[in-house]
Amino acid sequence: MSKKITEILNESMSSIRSMVDANTVVGSPIQVMPEVTLIPISKITMSLASGGADFAAKEATAGSFGGGTGCSVKVVPVAMIVIQGERVRMLPINEPASTAAERAVEQLPALVDKVSDLIRGRNTDISDI
Repeated sequence: MSKKITEILNESMSSIRSMVDANTVVGSPIQVMPEVTLIPISKITMSLASGGADFAAKEATAGSFGGGTGCSVKVVPVAMIVIQGERVRMLPINEPASTAAERAVEQLPALVDKVSDLIRGRNTDISDI
Protein backbone atom coordinates (compact mmCIF):
# COMPACT_ATOMS: atom_id res chain seq x y z
CA MET A 1 0.00 0.00 0.00
CA SER A 2 2.72 2.53 0.94
CA LYS A 3 4.29 2.27 -2.52
CA LYS A 4 0.98 3.07 -4.22
CA ILE A 5 0.31 6.05 -1.92
CA THR A 6 3.84 7.32 -2.57
CA GLU A 7 3.20 7.10 -6.31
CA ILE A 8 -0.06 9.02 -5.93
CA LEU A 9 1.62 11.72 -3.80
CA ASN A 10 4.55 12.03 -6.21
CA GLU A 11 2.17 12.52 -9.13
CA SER A 12 0.19 15.13 -7.17
CA MET A 13 3.31 17.06 -6.16
CA SER A 14 4.57 16.97 -9.75
CA SER A 15 1.29 18.49 -10.91
CA ILE A 16 1.48 21.18 -8.23
CA ARG A 17 5.06 22.05 -9.22
CA SER A 18 3.96 22.52 -12.81
CA MET A 19 1.21 24.95 -11.70
CA VAL A 20 3.07 26.90 -9.02
CA ASP A 21 6.65 28.07 -9.33
CA ALA A 22 8.68 31.14 -8.38
CA ASN A 23 7.17 33.01 -11.34
CA THR A 24 3.74 32.63 -9.74
CA VAL A 25 4.81 34.43 -6.53
CA VAL A 26 6.91 37.07 -8.28
CA GLY A 27 5.36 37.43 -11.71
CA SER A 28 7.05 38.20 -14.98
CA PRO A 29 7.78 41.89 -15.62
CA ILE A 30 5.16 43.73 -17.68
CA GLN A 31 6.37 46.69 -19.75
CA VAL A 32 3.45 49.16 -19.81
CA MET A 33 5.32 52.23 -21.08
CA PRO A 34 8.90 52.77 -22.26
CA GLU A 35 9.95 53.91 -18.76
CA VAL A 36 7.44 51.94 -16.63
CA THR A 37 7.62 48.24 -15.72
CA LEU A 38 5.18 46.41 -13.43
CA ILE A 39 6.00 43.21 -11.53
CA PRO A 40 3.05 41.45 -9.85
CA ILE A 41 3.50 39.87 -6.41
CA SER A 42 1.08 37.15 -5.29
CA LYS A 43 0.31 35.09 -2.21
CA ILE A 44 -0.17 31.37 -2.74
CA THR A 45 -2.23 29.13 -0.47
CA MET A 46 -2.16 25.38 -1.04
CA SER A 47 -3.90 22.40 0.52
CA LEU A 48 -3.16 18.77 -0.16
CA ALA A 49 -4.96 15.68 1.10
CA SER A 50 -4.38 12.05 0.27
CA GLY A 51 -5.44 8.66 1.46
CA GLY A 52 -5.58 5.05 0.56
CA ALA A 53 -6.84 1.71 1.76
CA ASP A 54 -6.09 -1.94 1.16
CA PHE A 55 -9.20 -4.04 0.94
CA ALA A 56 -9.19 -7.30 2.81
CA ALA A 57 -9.18 -10.28 0.49
CA LYS A 58 -8.32 -13.93 0.85
CA GLU A 59 -5.77 -13.50 -1.89
CA ALA A 60 -3.95 -10.30 -2.75
CA THR A 61 -5.04 -9.00 -6.11
CA ALA A 62 -3.93 -6.03 -8.16
CA GLY A 63 -7.32 -4.37 -7.69
CA SER A 64 -7.42 -4.52 -3.88
CA PHE A 65 -6.18 -0.96 -3.35
CA GLY A 66 -8.12 2.29 -3.43
CA GLY A 67 -6.59 5.70 -3.03
CA GLY A 68 -6.70 9.27 -4.12
CA THR A 69 -5.46 12.79 -3.61
CA GLY A 70 -6.97 16.22 -3.77
CA CYS A 71 -5.30 19.58 -4.05
CA SER A 72 -6.40 23.19 -3.84
CA VAL A 73 -4.28 26.13 -5.00
CA LYS A 74 -5.31 29.75 -4.49
CA VAL A 75 -3.30 32.63 -6.00
CA VAL A 76 -4.14 36.13 -4.72
CA PRO A 77 -2.39 39.27 -6.00
CA VAL A 78 -1.07 41.25 -3.00
CA ALA A 79 1.18 43.94 -4.49
CA MET A 80 2.65 45.43 -7.61
CA ILE A 81 6.26 46.57 -7.90
CA VAL A 82 6.40 49.67 -10.10
CA ILE A 83 9.74 50.51 -11.70
CA GLN A 84 9.78 53.94 -13.29
CA GLY A 85 13.23 54.93 -14.50
CA GLU A 86 15.45 54.86 -11.39
CA ARG A 87 12.48 54.91 -8.99
CA VAL A 88 11.07 51.67 -7.52
CA ARG A 89 7.85 51.55 -5.51
CA MET A 90 5.74 48.77 -4.07
CA LEU A 91 1.99 49.34 -4.26
CA PRO A 92 -0.14 47.03 -2.08
CA ILE A 93 -3.33 45.61 -3.54
CA ASN A 94 -5.99 45.54 -0.86
CA GLU A 95 -8.68 42.90 -0.92
CA PRO A 96 -12.12 44.45 -1.15
CA ALA A 97 -14.06 44.72 2.08
CA SER A 98 -16.43 41.82 2.54
CA THR A 99 -18.77 43.30 5.15
CA ALA A 100 -20.50 46.63 5.66
CA ALA A 101 -18.46 47.22 8.83
CA GLU A 102 -15.18 46.72 6.94
CA ARG A 103 -16.32 49.12 4.20
CA ALA A 104 -17.26 51.72 6.83
CA VAL A 105 -13.84 51.40 8.50
CA GLU A 106 -12.11 51.76 5.10
CA GLN A 107 -14.05 54.95 4.33
CA LEU A 108 -13.65 56.51 7.80
CA PRO A 109 -10.36 58.39 7.09
CA ALA A 110 -11.81 60.00 3.94
CA LEU A 111 -14.99 60.93 5.83
CA VAL A 112 -12.98 62.55 8.66
CA ASP A 113 -10.97 64.56 6.10
CA LYS A 114 -14.14 65.74 4.35
CA VAL A 115 -15.85 66.72 7.63
CA SER A 116 -12.70 68.58 8.73
CA ASP A 117 -12.70 70.48 5.43
CA LEU A 118 -16.39 71.37 5.89
CA ILE A 119 -15.75 72.63 9.44
CA ARG A 120 -12.83 74.76 8.24
CA GLY A 121 -15.10 76.30 5.61
CA ARG A 122 -13.43 74.73 2.61
CA ASN A 123 -15.70 73.92 -0.30
CA THR A 124 -15.83 70.15 -0.55
CA ASP A 125 -18.11 67.50 -1.96
CA ILE A 126 -18.83 64.54 0.31
CA SER A 127 -20.65 62.59 -2.40
CA ASP A 128 -17.41 60.87 -3.49
CA ILE A 129 -16.83 59.15 -0.14
